[in-house]
Amino acid sequence: MSDAILRTPDERFAALPDFPWTPRYLDVGGLRVAYLDEGPRDAAPVLLLHGEPSWSFLYRKMIPGLLAAGHRVVAPDLVGFGRSDKPADPRAYTYQAHVDWMRAVLTGLDLRGATLFCQDWGGLIGLRLAAEEGERFARVCAGNTYLPTGDERVPPAFHVWRAFARWTPVFPIGRIVGTGCVRGLSPEARAAYDAPFPTERHKAGARVFPSLVPTRPDDPASAANRRAWEALREWKKPFLTLFGKNDPITRGAEKRLQSRIPGAAGQPHAVLRGAGHFLQEDVGPELAEHLVAWMR
Repeated sequence: MSDAILRTPDERFAALPDFPWTPRYLDVGGLRVAYLDEGPRDAAPVLLLHGEPSWSFLYRKMIPGLLAAGHRVVAPDLVGFGRSDKPADPRAYTYQAHVDWMRAVLTGLDLRGATLFCQDWGGLIGLRLAAEEGERFARVCAGNTYLPTGDERVPPAFHVWRAFARWTPVFPIGRIVGTGCVRGLSPEARAAYDAPFPTERHKAGARVFPSLVPTRPDDPASAANRRAWEALREWKKPFLTLFGKNDPITRGAEKRLQSRIPGAAGQPHAVLRGAGHFLQEDVGPELAEHLVAWMR
């Protein structure tokens, strides 16, 4: 393997709590992309997309409930995260590249009739996929996410976060995830979020993600996201929002999604108490219950 492409040693994942599922792998343009694929193959898939700086481990509290209800669950690790390969050069990561990498998973597994659940950057990527590959999706659920175009004001705190991600000598992944949870993380869970990143070089994708969020109208991703919004404004299939009440990052974004996407009308939207930014950690089983009831 090239020094420019890093791969986390398997032994780093040897002691993951409550995460018994075996990873599978897909070659995407020479990169190994890891994903979970559990449940009956003839069931319509539920696609779970994580964000920054987590990986599919984030969904361990939701997957059992989805499987118990008979669903097929597909949970990829974004490139640069989890068991997926990690280009060491930050320039390898662009918004479009992330969309294309996950599009390759969607089409490589030929997922159809899918239900998308997406959170954080999983939504920035997943909502683009829903807009551009709409025939593959039956419904979408957005949790603590949005699709920015750079045309709206960005809170000052975000600029602080972006600078921290870029310049801090040590980027403490597990601690960052823990601060986004109302209930905190156990030492074992924090170690699991640190596991994919044995060195700072492995964190290039995690560090660059905040700088890829469109914050200006002329951002490289703004035009594509505006086109995606044009499609979403015509989206009439079911669209649900499940947001964390205690998430200061995306608070209020659910109202904008509900008002702009026709398929959101009349859906059982919820703002969940006791849930922070990483609501999958705080209320994972409850999230799964909401999804199962909604899909039923």
